[in-house]
Amino acid sequence: MSELRRRGAAGDHETDSILDKDADGDERFAELDLRTDLDVPEVVPAKDSTPEIFKKALSGLSSRWKNWWIRGILTLLMISVFFLIIYMGSFMLMLLVLGIQVKCFHEIITIGYRVYRSYDLPWFRTLSWYFLLCVNYFFYGETVADYFATFVQRREQLQFLIRYHRFISFTLYLAGFCLFVLSLVKRHYRLQFYMFAWTHVTLLITVTQSHLVIQNLFEGMIWFLVPISSVICNDIAAYIFGFFFGRTPLIKLSPKKTWEGFIGGFFTTVVFGFIAAYLLAQYQYFVCPVEYNSETNRFVTECEPSELFQLQKYSLPPLLQVLLGKESVNLYPFQMHSIALSTFASLIGPFGGFFASGFKRAFKIKDFADTIPGHGGIMDRFDCQYLMATFVHVYITSFIRGPNPSKLLKQLLVLQPEEQLSVYKTLKLHLIEKGILQAPLRG
Repeated sequence: MSELRRRGAAGDHETDSILDKDADGDERFAELDLRTDLDVPEVVPAKDSTPEIFKKALSGLSSRWKNWWIRGILTLLMISVFFLIIYMGSFMLMLLVLGIQVKCFHEIITIGYRVYRSYDLPWFRTLSWYFLLCVNYFFYGETVADYFATFVQRREQLQFLIRYHRFISFTLYLAGFCLFVLSLVKRHYRLQFYMFAWTHVTLLITVTQSHLVIQNLFEGMIWFLVPISSVICNDIAAYIFGFFFGRTPLIKLSPKKTWEGFIGGFFTTVVFGFIAAYLLAQYQYFVCPVEYNSETNRFVTECEPSELFQLQKYSLPPLLQVLLGKESVNLYPFQMHSIALSTFASLIGPFGGFFASGFKRAFKIKDFADTIPGHGGIMDRFDCQYLMATFVHVYITSFIRGPNPSKLLKQLLVLQPEEQLSVYKTLKLHLIEKGILQAPLRG
């Protein structure tokens, strides 16, 4: 009995010593939680990616004007490419959104890897990209199920994938979760969970928001173009007003941002959004919901425009009647909504940029990457767009979108004949109770 006690005591002592060692290790690595911003390891600064032709042509200018010209030329080039993609159709716009999403994810994940590169975490980058694939599979699978029901119905393989889509998505994610747990390394536990959270927050910022962008696009290209172009307009206008007239600093996170640029950008963006809405609302190509035609295997934008995109007469306030000499004007109702979208783009949208600035300052970097000379990375240009995408989606669901009969009909056509008959009988009974249909006469 005494021998068992001695062994038990020895075992307890050994266990305590192991726990003490782990506790010591945790204390050493707990210093990660106590670091100040000055203790954050610096990321390798991005290289100057400015083409040599620009450097030679602008060599005689000061760095301030040189940056202005580079940003201006590249901005015009990007806008031209954007117009070309719009001309190529909605499918190319979806591919553009997907490409931007992947690049933004890559830039943010790369920062995490560089900041903590000395710890050589196993499988970090591989699992990050795996989770990206899983989340994209889930979201875009949901889109296929909603908008391509007729196409899916004709192919048995796709029917299986859509029917069990959520289970397959969860299984794929669960596999990544288990691999992460198996990859945990002693004395790096805390840091690995930091990276796990880093990856998931990055997924939340990039994948979910880009999915909302595509959802907005399906409502009509105008819901995609006006918000995005308003953010671009606000960014350009604020930069120009701040460059030439800026004197008063706006926020400490971005010392170059000024009140003059902020206010000038606001008024310019509201006017731009109002005019852009008027021009785009005249064409079916921009206002009709994007639908997939299974017979031609193409996306189509043909419809009878809703009242939102039909000219209406509006009475002007007395003051404007005096100034304009008119009692009323003809406007598209969507132009009123464009004011709300433009206001958000110019007043709240910039806070996405301020958030990104705070993130970059926390890790002592100037830009997310050096993809675009004079602009930084793709994320530097789209930090406000993701916030805008969420607002537009919420705005549409709250104030615009009503029941969609065509979408409901597509879902009904996927059902089995006996299920369709059951829906028909239920709907017929409901209409009879409402008095819309007459009850059948019984002999």
